[in-house]
Amino acid sequence: MPDTTDTISVSHIALSMAPDGLGSFHMAHRRSQSLITAKTGLPVNLPYGKIKKVTCLGSGFVGGPTSAIMALKSNVMVTVVDINAERIAQWQSHNLPIYEPGLDMIVYAARDGIESSNGFTLGKDNFLHSPGMEDIEIPRPPSLFFSTNIDQAIQEADLILVCVNTPTKANGVGKGAGADLSNVEIATRHIARASKTSKIIVEKSTVPCRTADSIRNILSANAQPGVRFDVLSNPEFLAEGTAVKDLLSPDRIIIGSTPTSSGRQAAALLAEIYGQWVPKDRIITMNLWSAELSKLAANAMLAQRISSVNALSAICEETGADVEEVSHACGLDSRIGPGMLKAGPGFGGRNEYQKDRFTKRIVSCLYHNLAGKKLAVLGFAFKKNTSDTRESPAITLVKNFVMEKAHVAIYDPKVKEEQIWRELTSDMGDRENLQRYVESCKSAYNACDGADAVVVVTEWDEFSNKSGSANMTGAISKRKLDWTRIYASMRKPSFVFDGRNMLDAAKLEALGFQVEAIGRAGREQTVWG
Repeated sequence: MPDTTDTISVSHIALSMAPDGLGSFHMAHRRSQSLITAKTGLPVNLPYGKIKKVTCLGSGFVGGPTSAIMALKSNVMVTVVDINAERIAQWQSHNLPIYEPGLDMIVYAARDGIESSNGFTLGKDNFLHSPGMEDIEIPRPPSLFFSTNIDQAIQEADLILVCVNTPTKANGVGKGAGADLSNVEIATRHIARASKTSKIIVEKSTVPCRTADSIRNILSANAQPGVRFDVLSNPEFLAEGTAVKDLLSPDRIIIGSTPTSSGRQAAALLAEIYGQWVPKDRIITMNLWSAELSKLAANAMLAQRISSVNALSAICEETGADVEEVSHACGLDSRIGPGMLKAGPGFGGRNEYQKDRFTKRIVSCLYHNLAGKKLAVLGFAFKKNTSDTRESPAITLVKNFVMEKAHVAIYDPKVKEEQIWRELTSDMGDRENLQRYVESCKSAYNACDGADAVVVVTEWDEFSNKSGSANMTGAISKRKLDWTRIYASMRKPSFVFDGRNMLDAAKLEALGFQVEAIGRAGREQTVWG
C-alpha cells in the first residue's frame, strides 16, 4: 500500500496516489524539485532528474512502434537497440522490418526529420496527412535512432524500455504454456553490467506476475557501486494491425511502481512523457503487481470471448446455424457488446482444437485425402494489416497439410519470404526437406495456379470478393483478386475454405466454386427438406 502522506513534485508534475493504490496523473505547478516527507518534515533527495534520453531494448513489434511514437510525440530522444544487426539495418532503411499501417511515415518523420529522409523525398503534405502528424511542428529534427551499440545506449539513457520477446516455452517445465523469460534475464543483466548511473527500468514485455521482482533482484545484486534502479511495469495493449492507432490514442496507459518515494517519482517521470500526447485521465498508476496482472487478465478475458465464439462456430456447422448471425445477435446485448466475437481458424498458437477441426474439415471435403494435392494458403500473418507471424494459425495449418503429404503454396502481401521460412523451419525442421512440400509465392495467382483448394487464413482486404469492403482507415480497397481468373486456373472441382468468413460464398458458388466456411454448415447441412 502506498504511503499517501508523501507528495511529489518533479518537473512541475504531481502524481496523486489514491488510498487503494490506484491513481491518476495530474498536471500541477510546483516550485519545489524535492520530496518532503510529512513524517519528518525533512527533504528527501530523489535520484532522478528530467528524462531526456530513452533507450529501448528490442526492435520488434512492441519496441519499434512504441519507440517511434514516443520519439515523435514527446520531447525525449529515443534510441532502439538490438543484437540483430540485420533488423537494425532495416529500421535504418526505407524497407522497415515490420508492417503496420501508418508506421512508415511516423518512423521516417521521427528518424530523419520532416523535411528530408536521406534522399527519399516524402513531402510535407504526405506527412501532414498521416496519422499522428496533425500537431507536429515543421521543420522537425530527428529524435529516433537505431543502433547495435547496446552498452553505449544503456549508459546514455535516463530511462530504459525492456521490449524483448517472451515466447511460449518450447522445452522443460511449462512447455507449451509458460513464458520463456530468458531474454528478459539477459537484458536485465546487460543493463546492470553496463549502467554507470541510476536509471528507471520499464518492463513492457508480456510477463508473468511478479517478474518485476526478479528484475529488481538481478539489478540490485549486480549493480555497480552508487548505481540504483527503479523498476516500473508499463504493459503494452497493442493489437496487430492497429498498433499505431493504439499508441496514438490508447484506451489507457498503466504504470505500476513500488510504493516508495523514488518509485513514485519514476512513475511520475514516465507519466510526464506519455502526458505530452495522451489525455491525463487515461494515465493510470497502480502497484507493480497490479500492472503486470492487468495485462494478463485483459488477455485472458479477450481469449475467453474468442474461444466462446469459436466453440459456437463448431455448433453452427453441425446444426445449420450461421456463426455470423449468432454472434451479431449476441453482440446486440449491451452487457456483451460486439467486440472480439469473430470466429476464425484459431488464435495465439494455443487454440489447437479450432485449427485441428478446420484441417479435418478440409481433409474430409477433399475426399479424405490430401496426398499430392495442391493447397493455396492465402495469408500467413496473424491477422490483416500486420506482418506479425508469431503463433499465427497458418503455421499449424501448413504443418497439418504437410503431414498429409499435400503441396502447399503460400502467399501473403506483407510477410516476407524469409520470415515465412523462419517460422516454418523453427516448427518443422530442415528447410531443404520442407521445400519438397512448401513454396512461397510472389502472388495469389501463382499460389492458386493448378490448386485443388484455396484456404483463406488471413483476412486481407485484397482477398475479399464483397462489394465495397473497406480497410482499417475506412478507404475502399482498390486491389482485389479476380476470383474468375483464379477459378479458371484451378483443378476441378475447385474448393474454397474460408477461415475468416470474409468471402461472399454465393458469388463464388455462382462462378463454380464449392465453398466451406468457418461457423457455417457444409453443403450437406444446408440442403433444405
